[in-house]
Amino acid sequence: MYSKDALIALFRQKALKFGSFTLASGKQARYYLDGKQVTLDPEGAKLVGEGILDILSQDRLPAAVGGMSIGADPITAAVVTMSAVRGTPVRGFMIRKEAKGHGTNQFVEGPVAPGEEVAIVEDVVTTGGSSLAAIERAEAFGLKVVRIVGIVDRMEGGAKAFAQRGYPFVSLVSIRDFGIEPPAE
Repeated sequence: MYSKDALIALFRQKALKFGSFTLASGKQARYYLDGKQVTLDPEGAKLVGEGILDILSQDRLPAAVGGMSIGADPITAAVVTMSAVRGTPVRGFMIRKEAKGHGTNQFVEGPVAPGEEVAIVEDVVTTGGSSLAAIERAEAFGLKVVRIVGIVDRMEGGAKAFAQRGYPFVSLVSIRDFGIEPPAE
């Protein structure tokens, strides 16, 4: 069963670091959330899979979930696995940063087909750039992105960027859940 408090505790214990960091967005930050320390942890994967399924179940479940490799891969696997455990199957897909250059030479990998509704998953959302790139590739493949679900929202513009493009966004937790105030936008 998903527990927000347990997820926050696990992030505090394994993934939240303070110092001086450069984020994938290029922004400078005084703290860093290493999401893979949680999504690749057995308890963390279970919490993330259950939490995201709880969110997705509030509406009509999408056919599949996925996002930009490598960050979204363990999240996708957790959701897919927990959906099977719950008897509400949701498939997964991965979006490559670069086409592999052989085989199907596609950016989207997995058991999905054009026209299917999908959700994009992300570990830590800052500006939303990684998810927006994933959406672009998913839609070019023919998938219909119906929402974005993040584990942690750093509250630094990602939600606004998604809203401006008409994509519903929700996260399991926000940076405020760790007692950190986001910078003023």
